[in-house]
Amino acid sequence: MKLSNIAFLALALFTLACSTSKQTSSSGVPSKSPSGKPYSVWMADSEMKRSPQGWMIDFRPEPKWDYTQGLFASALERVWKRTGDQKYFTYIKAFADTMITENGTIKTYKKADYNIDRVNPGKFLIALHRETGKQKYKIALDDLRDQMRTHPRTSEGGYWHKKIYPHQMWLDGLYMASPFLAQYAATYNEPQLFNEVAKQIKLVDKYTYVKEKNLFYHGWDEKREQKWADPKTGLSPNVWGRAMGWYAMALVDALDFMPVNHPERADILKITQKMAGSLAQYQDRETGLWWQVVDQANREGNYREGSASSMFTYFLVKAAKKGYIDQKYMDNARRGYNGILENLIRKEADGTISITNVCAVAGLGGTPYRDGTYEYYINEEKRDNDPKAVSPFIMAALEFEEMGGKTSVSKSASK
Repeated sequence: MKLSNIAFLALALFTLACSTSKQTSSSGVPSKSPSGKPYSVWMADSEMKRSPQGWMIDFRPEPKWDYTQGLFASALERVWKRTGDQKYFTYIKAFADTMITENGTIKTYKKADYNIDRVNPGKFLIALHRETGKQKYKIALDDLRDQMRTHPRTSEGGYWHKKIYPHQMWLDGLYMASPFLAQYAATYNEPQLFNEVAKQIKLVDKYTYVKEKNLFYHGWDEKREQKWADPKTGLSPNVWGRAMGWYAMALVDALDFMPVNHPERADILKITQKMAGSLAQYQDRETGLWWQVVDQANREGNYREGSASSMFTYFLVKAAKKGYIDQKYMDNARRGYNGILENLIRKEADGTISITNVCAVAGLGGTPYRDGTYEYYINEEKRDNDPKAVSPFIMAALEFEEMGGKTSVSKSASK
């Protein structure tokens, strides 16, 4: 056989191998994983294997009602709706039944703590109430809704992040309450609640967005009392990726329920479009990911972080699909998703997959005191399979999988 024929045959075999090992749809992302499962299912099944009971999510040693368990439950609810596989519904119902008594009391939850994180799991309770008709779920989610009636506020009506963090609004808090309140308003006919949702979103935009940087900062202290707060602006000193990710997800998830004719919907869309432009500007050109400290790319100690990258990818693909943002941002969503698959997803020996390089936790103030410096953010613990990356990755994967080979947007969503 001539050398040229051998070279041609080798090239053909290589091309065939590549095409069978990574099938890519016309949407520009893999149509299925090497396991043959959709990535959403593969990751959901992997996390359920790691955490056989829902309360174990976030490496918990004992049951607790918290936002991370609620986040994963919401992701599984979407997998259940997509696949029709009852095991996902059974899993989230078992978690709810572990935590909620027959009279509707939520174990470990205390309204008087006024911790906005505890409200987030209310979203999946709405699904449980709808599917089962059990009143205990309605009682529980009504308790969470009632917390926000008396939750402490800033002088303009913005929710404090927690009672222990007075006069402060954090980007994180927008995801913890706003999508739940919007869904509650739509499901249980409380239309005035949409005004509250819009107010919270707009206040955070007003006080955390810095036009010169085209970025949203992690926290804002109305009273300028905290050591981390700028004495003039009240802002924390740095831009933490996951904080922006929480806010971004809050925008697209709240818009799902915000009425098309609501007078402030257009304002939320403008903020959503501004967020998309910011994420495109700061996306890593090499990998398609985003950095732990968003605007400090390649600075010593900084790293491309898994939860922010998953949250931003989810935001971009969903917002582009629904027509909330320009279609050009679908390219950024694809680059983000492919970047996660190529750089952060690892297949394990037991057949599960992991998502890596995830910041375990970060915040402001508290004990020990968190000062919001660059050094603080880059030195917080990193770990694999943190639910704050697992769950938005599942949700991003679902958005792409629902597209199939299509990249068209909803024509009515951007109104």
